[in-house]
Order: sequence, then structure tokens, then C-alpha cells
Amino acid sequence: MNRYAGRRVLVTGAGSGIGRATVHRILAEGGLVHAADVSEAGLKVTAEQAAAAGHGDRLTTAPLDISDEAAVGVAVPAAVAALGGLDVLVNAAGILRSSHTHETGLDLWNQVIGVNLTGTFLMVRAALPALLEGSAPVIVNFSSTSASFAHPYMAAYAASKGGIQSMTHSLAAEYSKQGLRAVCVAPGSIESGMTTGPGPGLPEDTDWSLFTKLAPALGQGFAGPETVAGVVAMLGSSDGAFITGTEIRIDGGTHY
Repeated sequence: MNRYAGRRVLVTGAGSGIGRATVHRILAEGGLVHAADVSEAGLKVTAEQAAAAGHGDRLTTAPLDISDEAAVGVAVPAAVAALGGLDVLVNAAGILRSSHTHETGLDLWNQVIGVNLTGTFLMVRAALPALLEGSAPVIVNFSSTSASFAHPYMAAYAASKGGIQSMTHSLAAEYSKQGLRAVCVAPGSIESGMTTGPGPGLPEDTDWSLFTKLAPALGQGFAGPETVAGVVAMLGSSDGAFITGTEIRIDGGTHY
């Protein structure tokens, strides 16, 4: 497939996991990609992998903390300039922190909301002018199964993802007449740095009986990040032309 020939895409969270997989998928389909991530080391690996696959000439990278308003205000115009415009924004950056809700400090709450929800808003706000001048513009935001299904010990994370989901519906309505589509993906049971690294940090006394659904109905265990990247690529292409203002759950039937 060559669905992204000439299409200009900005991907956050591109230094690992689903964000990195999305970068590689869109590059493989002919896209021009600017990859952003708070981790410079992660971006270096993404760039090395793209070069090894023969796509390095269509990738630019830059470190970015999406929760930093001033940094976003500089980084997004720079990305648009590097790409020569913008057609698709993929907001894959996010963090997962867990704790008993009654023990959750305001600093942790604000960190999760600040990166996931506020960071997504900052990216959208900064990118909208360029997107509205782009070709068949699309915003793909990252929600989670936690926005609709109970995930104990993750109140802050669930709140941030529910907010992203609601914001995406609003964006889809507000800019529909200008040709912009806004869609969410809601991953679950996906292997990534967020789910397999130190991020989840479940309490030592976790009551696993509270997790009524743990395993996907399809396959053996969690799926790889490329599973989500394929859906993101579809949504940002002409194949997703009649999809907006909704979310697509990608969890192998964990929450069917």
C-alpha cells in the first residue's frame, strides 16, 4: 500500500511502543513523518530503525515534552516547516501511573492529566491552523479501554483518557465543515513501554479479583504495538474517510 504518498504526519510518543510502530507503518506506506518524544534516546532508535528500513530520508525527529506549553508552541511550527505542511496529527504520547485513589497525591494526578489530557490539547491547539490548510486533515487521539471500562488503581489515567475521548467528539463536530476528521483509538491488552515497563506501578497489595477482564479473547496474551499502528494508519488515510467523532477499541475482545 502507498496510502501516504505525499502525506505529512506528526506523531508524538514516537520514541517507543505504539508511537514508534505508527511512525514505521506510515513511513512504509510512503508518508513524510516528523517524530516527537520526550526521550531523545528513544527517538534515536526510531530514526536508526527507519534508516535501516530505507525510510530515513522521509523522517525528521525532535525531542518534545507535550505538557510544556512553550515547548509545544515552538515545536509544532518547526515540525510543520520541516514537513512542508501538515495533514495528520497522531497524539500517541502518554504516561500511565497507578495508585490507590485515596493515596494519590495531587502531584501525581496533575502529572498524568498534564501529559495525557492537557498535552493532547496543547498539540491539537498548536497544530489546528496547519491542519486546516492541509489535505484531508485528520487528528488521531489516544484514548484507552480505561475510559469506558473499570481499571482499578488508575483513576487519574482513566480520567485523562475519558477527557481525551470527549474532547475528540467536540473537535469532530466543531471542525467538520472545514473537512477535518477527529477520531480516537482506545487500545487495551497491547504490549508497550507503558504496559510492560515501570509505568503501571500497581500497588503491592493489588487485589487482582478487581480486574474482571484481563486476557484478550483473541490470540495468546497481549498484542504488539503494530496492531494499533495499522488502525491508526487506516484512520489517517482515505480508507478512514467516513470515520469521525468516534473511538475504535483495539483490545482483542478483552472487553467484549
